[in-house]
Amino acid sequence: MDEQLTADIQKIKNQLDSVTLPSDLREKAEEMIQRLAREAKRGSYSADFEVVQHYINWICNLPWEKTSKDILDLGHVKQILDKNHYGLESLKERFLEYLSVMILNSRKSDSVFRAPVLLLVGLVGTGKTTISQSIAEALGRKMIRIPFGGMSSALDLRGQSRVHGESEPGQIIKGVRQAGVKNPVILLDEIDRVADSARGEIMGVLVELLDPAQNNSFTDHYIDYPFDLSQVMFIATANNTTHISTAVMDRLEPILMPSYSDDEKIHIARDYILPAQLAKAALPEGAIIIDDAVWPKIARPLGFDAGIRTLERTIEGVVRKVAKMIVAGEIKQVTITEANVKQYLPTY
Repeated sequence: MDEQLTADIQKIKNQLDSVTLPSDLREKAEEMIQRLAREAKRGSYSADFEVVQHYINWICNLPWEKTSKDILDLGHVKQILDKNHYGLESLKERFLEYLSVMILNSRKSDSVFRAPVLLLVGLVGTGKTTISQSIAEALGRKMIRIPFGGMSSALDLRGQSRVHGESEPGQIIKGVRQAGVKNPVILLDEIDRVADSARGEIMGVLVELLDPAQNNSFTDHYIDYPFDLSQVMFIATANNTTHISTAVMDRLEPILMPSYSDDEKIHIARDYILPAQLAKAALPEGAIIIDDAVWPKIARPLGFDAGIRTLERTIEGVVRKVAKMIVAGEIKQVTITEANVKQYLPTY
């Protein structure tokens, strides 16, 4: 057998030996390596080498036992949620209630608490994704987002068998590997927007993912071995529930995301969005001062909008215009008033 080939196969074996895996999965992987070595002796290894190498690399990099420690502190979690979000009191209160039950269960060594799966329902821009990010941050968990918009196959979630060329694991296992722990927050984003042709199959996978009786042995077609997802905290979002199957809805706790009033938008824009955009543009605090009388024009440049996405784009456009003027040496700081506001508002 070629010395370089022997060394390459040994590298795969060394990688396998360096990690802790379920015993029967390790036996399966060792058999693959032994078969590869036999094929190499006959000079026919090339077709399978990359397949085996890729598979071993995947199973060795999955967090079979690694978890992160939750921050189970109501005060800390409330502080993070309040820091990142204005209003949304009912949603914050609901999550603090769930967290309280998690804390009580954590004090009992024989208790396993399955966090309910929150379904955040609301129009575009109402904060569904950002509140999910804040929940993960507050708990000290990694967060993975899986977009469902336009998803056209259940294989996107569950992966494809290794018998197919260039097959890969599905987005669930890819997300877990990216997180590096088996208990991340996984955001199932816009589950109502999957392609009609694949809706039934995708909803079937979601039932398995969200059901505590099934998700402790989720089997990706590529990995072809059960992975325990029972410690994952799933959060789902949707614009509406019309296209979500009844079986999936039975496993979700729907929470309606409220539309923002103009007063709430002004508060959010002044105290959250503007400081964030100034920092993003590397401008000092106070580089842009906006008169109180101007905020209503910024909050509603195009008429009523339930969310804050247009508001974010508007302020980002204002900050960019000012940044250009500062770099050009025209100004060092600006106060936006009713008299000059049109000069700074972006055009749509």
